[in-house]
Amino acid sequence: MTAHAPIIRLDCKSQSYDWGKLGKDSKVAELAAASPEFAAKENTPYAELWMGTHPNGPSKVFDTDTPLKTILNATNLTEKLHQEYSGDLPFLFKVLSIRKALSIQAHPDKKLAGDLHARFPDIYKDPNHKPEMAIALTPFEAFINFRPLKEIKANLTQFPEFRDLIGDAVSKQFEVQVDKAGESTDAKDLAANKDVLKLLFKTLMESDEKALHEQLDKLITRIQADGLNTKGGLFELVYRLNEQFPKDVGVFCAFLLNHVKLSPGESIFLAANEPHAYLSGDCVECMAASDNVIRSGLTPKFKDVDTLVKCLTYNYGPADAQILHGDPYKGLKNTTLYDPPIQEFSILRTRLEKEQETVEGIAGPSVLIVTEGNGKIEYSNTGTKTVLDAKAGYVFFISAGVAVTLTGLGDGPFTSYRAFCT
Repeated sequence: MTAHAPIIRLDCKSQSYDWGKLGKDSKVAELAAASPEFAAKENTPYAELWMGTHPNGPSKVFDTDTPLKTILNATNLTEKLHQEYSGDLPFLFKVLSIRKALSIQAHPDKKLAGDLHARFPDIYKDPNHKPEMAIALTPFEAFINFRPLKEIKANLTQFPEFRDLIGDAVSKQFEVQVDKAGESTDAKDLAANKDVLKLLFKTLMESDEKALHEQLDKLITRIQADGLNTKGGLFELVYRLNEQFPKDVGVFCAFLLNHVKLSPGESIFLAANEPHAYLSGDCVECMAASDNVIRSGLTPKFKDVDTLVKCLTYNYGPADAQILHGDPYKGLKNTTLYDPPIQEFSILRTRLEKEQETVEGIAGPSVLIVTEGNGKIEYSNTGTKTVLDAKAGYVFFISAGVAVTLTGLGDGPFTSYRAFCT
Protein backbone atom coordinates (compact mmCIF):
# COMPACT_ATOMS: atom_id res chain seq x y z
CA MET A 1 0.00 0.00 0.00
CA THR A 2 1.64 3.22 -1.15
CA ALA A 3 1.05 6.75 0.06
CA HIS A 4 -0.89 7.41 -3.16
CA ALA A 5 -3.31 4.50 -2.84
CA PRO A 6 -7.03 5.41 -2.62
CA ILE A 7 -7.17 4.00 0.93
CA ILE A 8 -4.25 4.65 3.28
CA ARG A 9 -3.76 3.27 6.76
CA LEU A 10 -2.80 5.94 9.31
CA ASP A 11 -0.80 6.20 12.52
CA CYS A 12 -2.66 8.53 14.88
CA LYS A 13 -1.58 10.46 17.96
CA SER A 14 -2.97 9.81 21.45
CA GLN A 15 -3.25 12.74 23.87
CA SER A 16 -2.72 12.46 27.62
CA TYR A 17 -4.94 14.83 29.60
CA ASP A 18 -5.71 14.58 33.30
CA TRP A 19 -9.38 13.68 32.77
CA GLY A 20 -8.62 10.61 30.62
CA LYS A 21 -9.08 7.00 31.68
CA LEU A 22 -5.94 5.34 32.99
CA GLY A 23 -3.82 2.75 31.20
CA LYS A 24 -5.61 -0.20 29.67
CA ASP A 25 -8.97 0.95 31.09
CA SER A 26 -8.93 3.59 28.34
CA LYS A 27 -10.62 2.87 25.02
CA VAL A 28 -8.14 5.34 23.53
CA ALA A 29 -5.23 3.22 24.78
CA GLU A 30 -6.92 0.04 23.54
CA LEU A 31 -7.28 1.46 20.04
CA ALA A 32 -3.88 3.19 20.00
CA ALA A 33 -2.33 -0.21 20.74
CA ALA A 34 -2.97 -1.15 17.10
CA SER A 35 0.19 0.83 16.41
CA PRO A 36 3.24 -1.38 17.08
CA GLU A 37 5.08 1.51 18.74
CA PHE A 38 2.38 2.18 21.35
CA ALA A 39 2.48 0.61 24.83
CA ALA A 40 0.00 1.74 27.50
CA LYS A 41 1.42 2.76 30.88
CA GLU A 42 -0.66 1.76 33.88
CA ASN A 43 -1.10 5.16 35.56
CA THR A 44 -1.04 7.37 32.46
CA PRO A 45 -4.36 8.96 31.42
CA TYR A 46 -5.14 8.34 27.75
CA ALA A 47 -7.83 10.88 26.95
CA GLU A 48 -8.01 11.37 23.17
CA LEU A 49 -6.97 9.77 19.90
CA TRP A 50 -6.71 12.38 17.13
CA MET A 51 -7.33 11.49 13.48
CA GLY A 52 -6.70 14.23 10.95
CA THR A 53 -4.33 17.01 10.00
CA HIS A 54 -4.62 19.31 13.03
CA PRO A 55 -1.09 20.60 13.77
CA ASN A 56 -1.33 19.72 17.48
CA GLY A 57 -1.63 16.02 16.66
CA PRO A 58 -1.28 15.28 12.94
CA SER A 59 -1.80 11.77 11.64
CA LYS A 60 0.90 10.05 9.57
CA VAL A 61 0.89 7.39 6.90
CA PHE A 62 1.22 4.10 8.77
CA ASP A 63 4.76 2.88 9.39
CA THR A 64 6.30 6.05 7.95
CA ASP A 65 7.09 9.61 9.05
CA THR A 66 4.99 11.02 6.20
CA PRO A 67 2.32 13.44 7.51
CA LEU A 68 -1.14 12.82 6.12
CA LYS A 69 -1.41 16.44 4.98
CA THR A 70 1.54 16.07 2.59
CA ILE A 71 -0.31 13.48 0.50
CA LEU A 72 -3.62 15.32 0.35
CA ASN A 73 -4.42 16.96 -2.98
CA ALA A 74 -7.21 18.13 -5.23
CA THR A 75 -7.90 14.52 -6.31
CA ASN A 76 -8.27 12.73 -2.97
CA LEU A 77 -9.87 15.74 -1.19
CA THR A 78 -11.68 17.20 -4.24
CA GLU A 79 -10.52 20.48 -5.72
CA LYS A 80 -13.25 22.43 -3.90
CA LEU A 81 -12.33 21.19 -0.40
CA HIS A 82 -8.59 21.35 -1.11
CA GLN A 83 -8.90 25.05 -1.87
CA GLU A 84 -11.47 25.88 0.81
CA TYR A 85 -9.48 24.26 3.65
CA SER A 86 -5.94 24.95 2.37
CA GLY A 87 -5.06 21.29 1.91
CA ASP A 88 -6.27 20.20 5.37
CA LEU A 89 -9.14 17.93 6.25
CA PRO A 90 -12.24 20.00 7.09
CA PHE A 91 -12.73 18.09 10.34
CA LEU A 92 -10.86 16.59 13.28
CA PHE A 93 -12.02 13.08 14.21
CA LYS A 94 -11.37 11.72 17.72
CA VAL A 95 -11.96 8.94 20.22
CA LEU A 96 -12.38 10.12 23.83
CA SER A 97 -12.08 8.13 27.08
CA ILE A 98 -13.39 10.13 30.03
CA ARG A 99 -12.63 9.31 33.67
CA LYS A 100 -13.71 12.64 35.14
CA ALA A 101 -15.71 15.58 33.88
CA LEU A 102 -14.51 17.98 31.22
CA SER A 103 -15.13 21.68 31.72
CA ILE A 104 -18.48 23.44 31.44
CA GLN A 105 -17.95 25.06 28.07
CA ALA A 106 -19.27 26.36 24.79
CA HIS A 107 -17.71 26.91 21.39
CA PRO A 108 -18.05 30.26 19.61
CA ASP A 109 -19.75 30.74 16.28
CA LYS A 110 -17.59 31.94 13.38
CA LYS A 111 -18.22 35.64 13.97
CA LEU A 112 -17.38 35.44 17.69
CA ALA A 113 -14.41 33.14 17.03
CA GLY A 114 -12.93 35.68 14.63
CA ASP A 115 -13.39 38.47 17.15
CA LEU A 116 -11.93 36.48 20.07
CA HIS A 117 -8.96 35.35 17.99
CA ALA A 118 -8.21 38.91 16.94
CA ARG A 119 -8.38 40.22 20.52
CA PHE A 120 -6.98 37.27 22.48
CA PRO A 121 -4.87 35.13 20.10
CA ASP A 122 -3.00 33.45 22.98
CA ILE A 123 -6.28 32.04 24.35
CA TYR A 124 -8.38 31.60 21.21
CA LYS A 125 -5.92 30.14 18.74
CA ASP A 126 -7.86 30.35 15.48
CA PRO A 127 -10.79 32.26 13.92
CA ASN A 128 -12.95 29.18 13.25
CA HIS A 129 -16.07 27.81 14.89
CA LYS A 130 -16.10 24.35 16.48
CA PRO A 131 -19.40 22.49 16.21
CA GLU A 132 -19.08 18.95 17.57
CA MET A 133 -20.86 15.62 17.51
CA ALA A 134 -20.28 12.78 19.97
CA ILE A 135 -21.46 9.17 19.50
CA ALA A 136 -21.29 6.85 22.51
CA LEU A 137 -19.06 3.77 22.33
CA THR A 138 -19.86 2.77 25.92
CA PRO A 139 -22.46 4.13 28.40
CA PHE A 140 -21.80 7.86 28.25
CA GLU A 141 -22.81 10.90 30.33
CA ALA A 142 -22.89 14.57 29.41
CA PHE A 143 -24.40 17.94 30.19
CA ILE A 144 -26.03 19.56 27.18
CA ASN A 145 -28.09 22.75 26.99
CA PHE A 146 -30.42 24.09 29.68
CA ARG A 147 -33.07 22.00 31.37
CA PRO A 148 -36.78 22.76 30.92
CA LEU A 149 -37.54 25.85 32.96
CA LYS A 150 -39.92 24.00 35.30
CA GLU A 151 -37.13 21.56 36.21
CA ILE A 152 -34.81 24.43 37.09
CA LYS A 153 -37.58 26.03 39.16
CA ALA A 154 -38.10 22.73 41.01
CA ASN A 155 -34.36 22.51 41.72
CA LEU A 156 -34.48 25.96 43.34
CA THR A 157 -36.94 24.46 45.84
CA GLN A 158 -35.46 20.97 46.24
CA PHE A 159 -31.93 22.29 46.76
CA PRO A 160 -32.10 25.26 49.17
CA GLU A 161 -28.32 25.67 48.94
CA PHE A 162 -28.73 26.44 45.23
CA ARG A 163 -31.45 28.99 45.98
CA ASP A 164 -29.44 30.62 48.77
CA LEU A 165 -26.44 31.00 46.47
CA ILE A 166 -28.55 32.59 43.72
CA GLY A 167 -30.39 34.79 46.19
CA ASP A 168 -34.11 35.14 46.83
CA ALA A 169 -34.67 38.14 44.56
CA VAL A 170 -33.31 36.53 41.38
CA SER A 171 -34.88 33.17 42.30
CA LYS A 172 -38.33 34.77 42.68
CA GLN A 173 -37.95 36.71 39.44
CA PHE A 174 -37.17 33.45 37.65
CA GLU A 175 -40.07 31.60 39.32
CA VAL A 176 -42.60 34.32 38.48
CA GLN A 177 -41.60 34.27 34.81
CA VAL A 178 -41.74 30.46 34.63
CA ASP A 179 -45.20 30.41 36.22
CA LYS A 180 -46.34 33.09 33.80
CA ALA A 181 -44.91 31.84 30.50
CA GLY A 182 -42.55 28.90 31.07
CA GLU A 183 -44.23 26.72 28.44
CA SER A 184 -45.27 29.45 26.03
CA THR A 185 -44.10 29.39 22.41
CA ASP A 186 -44.90 33.05 21.81
CA ALA A 187 -41.83 34.93 20.58
CA LYS A 188 -42.04 37.62 23.26
CA ASP A 189 -42.46 35.04 26.00
CA LEU A 190 -39.53 33.00 24.69
CA ALA A 191 -37.34 36.10 24.73
CA ALA A 192 -38.42 36.95 28.28
CA ASN A 193 -37.81 33.37 29.40
CA LYS A 194 -34.31 33.44 27.95
CA ASP A 195 -33.60 36.77 29.63
CA VAL A 196 -34.49 35.46 33.08
CA LEU A 197 -32.57 32.22 32.45
CA LYS A 198 -29.54 34.30 31.47
CA LEU A 199 -29.87 36.32 34.68
CA LEU A 200 -30.01 33.12 36.74
CA PHE A 201 -26.97 31.63 35.02
CA LYS A 202 -25.00 34.89 35.21
CA THR A 203 -25.77 35.22 38.92
CA LEU A 204 -24.51 31.68 39.55
CA MET A 205 -21.37 32.11 37.48
CA GLU A 206 -20.51 35.41 39.17
CA SER A 207 -21.40 34.29 42.71
CA ASP A 208 -19.16 35.29 45.59
CA GLU A 209 -16.45 32.69 46.19
CA LYS A 210 -16.98 32.57 49.95
CA ALA A 211 -20.74 32.13 49.54
CA LEU A 212 -20.16 29.45 46.89
CA HIS A 213 -17.93 27.44 49.20
CA GLU A 214 -20.33 27.79 52.14
CA GLN A 215 -23.38 26.63 50.18
CA LEU A 216 -21.51 23.79 48.49
CA ASP A 217 -20.18 22.61 51.85
CA LYS A 218 -23.74 22.63 53.24
CA LEU A 219 -25.02 20.66 50.25
CA ILE A 220 -22.27 18.04 50.35
CA THR A 221 -22.64 17.65 54.14
CA ARG A 222 -26.39 17.09 53.74
CA ILE A 223 -25.87 14.56 50.96
CA GLN A 224 -23.38 12.62 53.07
CA ALA A 225 -25.49 12.75 56.24
CA ASP A 226 -28.53 11.37 54.44
CA GLY A 227 -26.55 8.79 52.43
CA LEU A 228 -27.84 10.33 49.21
CA ASN A 229 -24.48 10.04 47.43
CA THR A 230 -25.19 6.34 46.81
CA LYS A 231 -28.79 6.75 45.63
CA GLY A 232 -28.14 7.98 42.10
CA GLY A 233 -29.80 10.98 40.50
CA LEU A 234 -28.83 14.58 41.03
CA PHE A 235 -27.53 14.05 44.55
CA GLU A 236 -25.02 11.43 43.41
CA LEU A 237 -24.01 13.52 40.41
CA VAL A 238 -23.37 16.64 42.49
CA TYR A 239 -21.39 14.64 45.04
CA ARG A 240 -19.26 13.06 42.31
CA LEU A 241 -18.55 16.37 40.57
CA ASN A 242 -17.50 17.95 43.86
CA GLU A 243 -15.09 15.08 44.50
CA GLN A 244 -13.53 15.68 41.10
CA PHE A 245 -13.51 19.50 41.32
CA PRO A 246 -13.93 20.53 44.98
CA LYS A 247 -15.75 23.82 45.57
CA ASP A 248 -16.06 24.59 41.84
CA VAL A 249 -19.03 26.64 40.66
CA GLY A 250 -19.54 24.12 37.87
CA VAL A 251 -20.95 21.64 40.42
CA PHE A 252 -24.09 23.80 40.68
CA CYS A 253 -24.54 23.66 36.90
CA ALA A 254 -26.03 20.20 37.47
CA PHE A 255 -29.22 22.04 38.52
CA LEU A 256 -29.35 24.07 35.31
CA LEU A 257 -28.13 21.78 32.50
CA ASN A 258 -29.65 18.62 31.07
CA HIS A 259 -27.90 15.48 32.31
CA VAL A 260 -28.05 12.96 29.45
CA LYS A 261 -27.07 9.30 29.49
CA LEU A 262 -26.30 7.76 26.11
CA SER A 263 -26.22 4.09 25.17
CA PRO A 264 -23.73 2.93 22.52
CA GLY A 265 -24.76 4.30 19.13
CA GLU A 266 -26.69 7.26 20.54
CA SER A 267 -25.31 10.73 19.90
CA ILE A 268 -25.49 14.42 20.75
CA PHE A 269 -24.76 17.41 18.53
CA LEU A 270 -23.19 20.47 20.15
CA ALA A 271 -23.93 23.58 18.14
CA ALA A 272 -22.14 26.90 18.55
CA ASN A 273 -22.86 28.89 21.72
CA GLU A 274 -24.53 25.99 23.55
CA PRO A 275 -23.34 24.94 27.04
CA HIS A 276 -22.14 21.38 27.49
CA ALA A 277 -19.67 19.12 29.26
CA TYR A 278 -18.74 15.47 28.85
CA LEU A 279 -18.86 13.67 32.20
CA SER A 280 -17.89 10.00 31.74
CA GLY A 281 -17.59 7.17 29.23
CA ASP A 282 -16.07 6.60 25.79
CA CYS A 283 -17.17 8.16 22.51
CA VAL A 284 -16.14 8.98 19.00
CA GLU A 285 -16.24 12.71 18.41
CA CYS A 286 -15.99 14.85 15.30
CA MET A 287 -15.60 18.60 15.10
CA ALA A 288 -14.64 21.41 12.81
CA ALA A 289 -10.86 21.79 12.86
CA SER A 290 -10.66 24.38 15.63
CA ASP A 291 -9.36 24.55 19.19
CA ASN A 292 -11.65 27.31 20.49
CA VAL A 293 -13.24 26.63 23.89
CA ILE A 294 -14.95 29.13 26.22
CA ARG A 295 -14.80 27.63 29.73
CA SER A 296 -16.62 28.53 32.94
CA GLY A 297 -16.40 25.66 35.43
CA LEU A 298 -15.17 22.15 36.34
CA THR A 299 -11.67 23.08 35.21
CA PRO A 300 -8.38 24.44 36.52
CA LYS A 301 -7.91 26.16 33.15
CA PHE A 302 -8.68 29.79 32.28
CA LYS A 303 -12.36 30.63 32.78
CA ASP A 304 -13.90 33.28 30.53
CA VAL A 305 -17.19 33.69 32.38
CA ASP A 306 -18.10 37.05 30.87
CA THR A 307 -17.74 35.82 27.29
CA LEU A 308 -19.65 32.61 28.03
CA VAL A 309 -22.56 34.39 29.69
CA LYS A 310 -22.84 36.80 26.76
CA CYS A 311 -22.54 34.27 23.93
CA LEU A 312 -24.98 31.52 24.97
CA THR A 313 -28.27 31.12 23.10
CA TYR A 314 -30.13 30.13 26.29
CA ASN A 315 -32.14 27.51 24.45
CA TYR A 316 -33.86 25.18 26.88
CA GLY A 317 -35.83 21.96 26.69
CA PRO A 318 -36.03 18.30 27.69
CA ALA A 319 -33.02 15.99 27.74
CA ASP A 320 -34.58 13.38 25.44
CA ALA A 321 -34.82 15.94 22.65
CA GLN A 322 -31.04 16.34 22.73
CA ILE A 323 -30.31 12.65 22.00
CA LEU A 324 -29.95 11.60 18.36
CA HIS A 325 -30.19 8.04 17.06
CA GLY A 326 -29.04 8.45 13.47
CA ASP A 327 -30.88 7.48 10.28
CA PRO A 328 -30.56 4.61 7.78
CA TYR A 329 -27.98 5.41 5.11
CA LYS A 330 -29.07 4.92 1.49
CA GLY A 331 -31.05 1.77 2.23
CA LEU A 332 -28.11 -0.10 3.77
CA LYS A 333 -29.01 -2.63 6.44
CA ASN A 334 -26.06 -2.11 8.76
CA THR A 335 -24.98 1.51 8.23
CA THR A 336 -26.36 4.51 10.11
CA LEU A 337 -25.89 8.18 9.19
CA TYR A 338 -25.38 10.94 11.77
CA ASP A 339 -25.81 14.17 9.82
CA PRO A 340 -25.53 17.42 11.83
CA PRO A 341 -26.69 20.72 10.27
CA ILE A 342 -23.19 21.89 9.31
CA GLN A 343 -20.97 21.52 6.24
CA GLU A 344 -17.71 20.27 7.80
CA PHE A 345 -18.64 16.66 8.60
CA SER A 346 -21.11 13.80 8.89
CA ILE A 347 -20.49 10.34 10.38
CA LEU A 348 -21.35 6.80 9.27
CA ARG A 349 -21.52 3.87 11.70
CA THR A 350 -21.33 0.37 10.22
CA ARG A 351 -21.83 -2.66 12.46
CA LEU A 352 -21.45 -6.16 10.98
CA GLU A 353 -21.37 -9.74 12.14
CA LYS A 354 -20.31 -12.37 9.60
CA GLU A 355 -21.56 -10.36 6.66
CA GLN A 356 -20.57 -7.79 4.09
CA GLU A 357 -21.74 -4.32 3.16
CA THR A 358 -20.67 -2.00 0.35
CA VAL A 359 -20.82 1.77 0.82
CA GLU A 360 -20.76 3.58 -2.51
CA GLY A 361 -18.17 6.27 -3.11
CA ILE A 362 -18.65 9.46 -1.11
CA ALA A 363 -18.08 12.72 -2.96
CA GLY A 364 -15.50 13.97 -0.43
CA PRO A 365 -12.69 12.60 1.79
CA SER A 366 -13.25 10.48 4.87
CA VAL A 367 -11.47 8.90 7.81
CA LEU A 368 -12.57 5.50 9.15
CA ILE A 369 -11.67 3.88 12.48
CA VAL A 370 -12.49 0.32 13.53
CA THR A 371 -13.64 0.48 17.16
CA GLU A 372 -14.24 -3.23 17.74
CA GLY A 373 -13.79 -6.58 16.09
CA ASN A 374 -11.89 -7.90 13.10
CA GLY A 375 -12.74 -7.53 9.45
CA LYS A 376 -11.61 -6.56 5.99
CA ILE A 377 -11.82 -3.39 3.93
CA GLU A 378 -11.88 -3.78 0.16
CA TYR A 379 -11.72 -1.37 -2.76
CA SER A 380 -10.94 -1.36 -6.48
CA ASN A 381 -8.44 0.85 -8.25
CA THR A 382 -8.12 0.84 -12.04
CA GLY A 383 -9.66 -2.62 -12.13
CA THR A 384 -7.46 -4.10 -9.41
CA LYS A 385 -9.14 -5.26 -6.20
CA THR A 386 -7.28 -4.63 -2.93
CA VAL A 387 -8.27 -6.23 0.39
CA LEU A 388 -6.82 -4.89 3.67
CA ASP A 389 -7.01 -6.16 7.22
CA ALA A 390 -9.19 -3.94 9.39
CA LYS A 391 -8.84 -4.64 13.12
CA ALA A 392 -9.81 -2.68 16.22
CA GLY A 393 -7.71 0.48 16.28
CA TYR A 394 -6.92 0.52 12.56
CA VAL A 395 -7.51 3.94 11.02
CA PHE A 396 -7.79 4.64 7.29
CA PHE A 397 -7.94 7.72 5.09
CA ILE A 398 -10.36 7.09 2.21
CA SER A 399 -10.09 9.24 -0.90
CA ALA A 400 -13.09 11.02 -2.40
CA GLY A 401 -15.24 8.86 -4.64
CA VAL A 402 -13.89 5.45 -3.56
CA ALA A 403 -16.46 2.70 -2.98
CA VAL A 404 -15.66 0.57 0.08
CA THR A 405 -16.74 -2.94 0.98
CA LEU A 406 -16.55 -3.88 4.67
CA THR A 407 -16.60 -7.51 5.76
CA GLY A 408 -17.06 -8.86 9.28
CA LEU A 409 -15.22 -12.09 10.01
CA GLY A 410 -17.86 -13.43 12.37
CA ASP A 411 -15.88 -13.68 15.61
CA GLY A 412 -17.92 -10.87 17.19
CA PRO A 413 -19.28 -7.49 16.11
CA PHE A 414 -17.15 -5.58 13.61
CA THR A 415 -17.88 -1.88 14.11
CA SER A 416 -16.43 1.15 12.33
CA TYR A 417 -17.08 4.89 12.38
CA ARG A 418 -16.35 7.02 9.34
CA ALA A 419 -16.23 10.83 9.35
CA PHE A 420 -16.62 12.46 5.95
CA CYS A 421 -17.18 15.78 4.22
CA THR A 422 -18.70 16.47 0.80
